[in-house]
Amino acid sequence: MRYLLAAFLAFSSASAGSAADGPAAPAADATCPGKPGPVRLFVSVEGVKSSQGLIAITLYPDDPHRFLAHHGSLYVARVPAHAPVTRTCVRLPSLGTFGLAAYHDADGDHHFGRNAIGMPREAYGFSNNPPTFFGLPSFKSVRFPVTRPDQEMRIRLRYP
Repeated sequence: MRYLLAAFLAFSSASAGSAADGPAAPAADATCPGKPGPVRLFVSVEGVKSSQGLIAITLYPDDPHRFLAHHGSLYVARVPAHAPVTRTCVRLPSLGTFGLAAYHDADGDHHFGRNAIGMPREAYGFSNNPPTFFGLPSFKSVRFPVTRPDQEMRIRLRYP
């Protein structure tokens, strides 16, 4: 239980302390957030139960020490939630290996909601859809290669 609580606290810190809390990251166009570049990743977040709030998608580099760490992400893209599937595009700095974490920021406060004991109040998911029954997944289970521009990724949300 202690591991589970610590893992959820780390996830919320990573989401809450990202660069997106400040000025928005520069984007090539309004439909594809991120720093301008030739590589786009089309992300479908599935299982969205409500069109209220935002879907936050956090991009991590290929470094397990930065995964879910405070200020470890490359950036966070936030888009309006659309039930049952929210589709968006994020710009990547290059081809390579990355990891994604997503959550449904239903109240739009730019923070991953937790209850009094640190358990999630908002839905979350990860690239590759690894199991999260005993806590948050390792970076090894969420990392994926981007081998071509305009690649696709699906993330299934899990509601508490």
